[in-house]
Amino acid sequence: MAPALPDGSSCPADVLVVEDDPIIAIDFEDRLLGFGVSQVRTAGSVTQALDAIEKRAPDFALLDVELIRETSFAVAERLVGLKIPFVFVTGYGAEARIPREFSGQPRLQKPCSSEALEAALRTRGA
Repeated sequence: MAPALPDGSSCPADVLVVEDDPIIAIDFEDRLLGFGVSQVRTAGSVTQALDAIEKRAPDFALLDVELIRETSFAVAERLVGLKIPFVFVTGYGAEARIPREFSGQPRLQKPCSSEALEAALRTRGA
């Protein structure tokens, strides 16, 4: 059984964080573990993220839109294909160029509050 969040809802056991800034990735990892997530895996590139998904599909993912010299949209496509919920995380706000097929996907603005991160986790990005 997945651990419960403060509001009583269960949180995902395994979260994949796709983030190229190691400090931000560690911050997300610490907060997610604090919310009761059992395992947080991090990937700094599309290749690393796709490899992590291939090894074991996560229950939920946070995707930084703009990685070094690439975007995370290939990872988003894979997650959609596997029906795995995810949230885009961006420092660009409304200016982030999200392809039309992902325009309805939830987003968190960096830096995001713990409350916003917990809400995204609780609702699985719904």
